[in-house]
Amino acid sequence: MDAPTTSPRSWDLTRIVLGVLTIGGLTLLSFWVLRPFLLAGIWATTIVVATWPTLRALERRLWGKRSLAVAVMTLLMILIIAAPLATAVVAIAERSDEIVAWSKSLLTFTVPQPPDWVRKVPLVGRKVAAQWKATATESSEELLTQAAPYLKDVGGWLIGQVGTLGTLLVQLLLAVIISIILYANGETAAAGVLAFARRLAGQAGERAAVLSAQAIRAVALGIVVTALIQSIIGGIGLAIAGVPYPVLLTSVMFLLGVAQIGAVPVLLGAIVWVYWSSGMFWAVVLLVWTVVTGGLDNVLRPILIKRGADVPLLLIFAGVLGGLLAFGLIGLFVGPVVLSVTYTLLEAWVTQGAARGDTRTPAEDAAHAADS
Repeated sequence: MDAPTTSPRSWDLTRIVLGVLTIGGLTLLSFWVLRPFLLAGIWATTIVVATWPTLRALERRLWGKRSLAVAVMTLLMILIIAAPLATAVVAIAERSDEIVAWSKSLLTFTVPQPPDWVRKVPLVGRKVAAQWKATATESSEELLTQAAPYLKDVGGWLIGQVGTLGTLLVQLLLAVIISIILYANGETAAAGVLAFARRLAGQAGERAAVLSAQAIRAVALGIVVTALIQSIIGGIGLAIAGVPYPVLLTSVMFLLGVAQIGAVPVLLGAIVWVYWSSGMFWAVVLLVWTVVTGGLDNVLRPILIKRGADVPLLLIFAGVLGGLLAFGLIGLFVGPVVLSVTYTLLEAWVTQGAARGDTRTPAEDAAHAADS
C-alpha cells in the first residue's frame, strides 16, 4: 500500500492579506494613541541612552541601589535640562510688567551720536558712522514708524512661542517621567530592543541597534554638554561684568547652544550694554571672555561627537533646524538625534555591503557606468 503523499502547504492569500492588514492597522492605531507621547518618549530615550553609563557608575557607588541612582540621575536631569528651560519661562512671566514698561519707554528713546572710534574702523567705519548719524537725527516717532512692521512680526512670533514653551514644559515633564521608568527598567528595555532587532534582521539588526545607541550617546553628549559648559562660562562672565539677569541670560545661552547658534549673540548684546553703562574696560574684558566662550563650541563638540560616532557636523546643524521647524522647540533635541542614527545605520549598511564583495570605490562605479 502506497504511503499517502503530503502536498506542500498551500498559501492562503486571503489569510495573509487580512493578517497584514490587521497587524498594520493595529500598528497605526497604536502610533495614533501614543502620538502625544512620541516626542517625549524619543527625548527620554535619548537622555537615558546617553547617560546610562553614568547611572551604572552611580549605582556601583551607592551600594548597588538602583533606586538611589535613579533618584540622583533624575535630580541631575532636572537641574541640567529642566531648570534652565523653566527658569527662562518663569523669569519672562515674572518680568512681564518690566517688559511692558521697557516697550513703552521706546516712545521716548533717542539714539545717541556715534563715538569717534566708529569712523576709524577700517572699510566700513565711515558708512556705519554716516548711517548712525542719520538715525540719531530722527525723532522717536519716526523711528517707531519705521520699526512698526518689524515689531508687529516679532510680537506675533513671541505670542506664538508662548504656546510652544508651554507645550515644551509639558513634554519635558513627560520626558522626565518616562526617563525614570527607563532608568529603573533599562536592562529589560534594552533586551527587548535587541531581541526585536535580532528577530527583524538577525545579527545585522542587533549590530544596528548597538550603533544607534552609540550615535545617540555621542550626539546627545556633544550637543548638550557643550551647550551646558558654554552657557555656564558665559553666565560667569556676565555676572563678573555686572550684566543684569545673568541667570535668565544663561538659560537663553543654553537654549541657543542646543540650537547650534551658541552663546555669542547674547554675549555680544551684553558687550554693547556694558560699554554704554560701565565703559570701555569692562566691555573689553567681556569681549575677550566672549571670544574664549565662543571658541569652546568649535573644540568641545567635535571631540565629544567623534568619540562615539563619526557624524558630520553639517548633519547635526541640519537636524537642529529641521527638528525645530518640524516639532518646535523640542525638535532641537530630537532632530539631530534622529538624523544621526539614520546616517550611522546607512553608513554601516553601505560598508557592510562593500565588505561582502563589492569592493569598488564610487569613482570606479562611475567609470563602469560610463563605459556601459
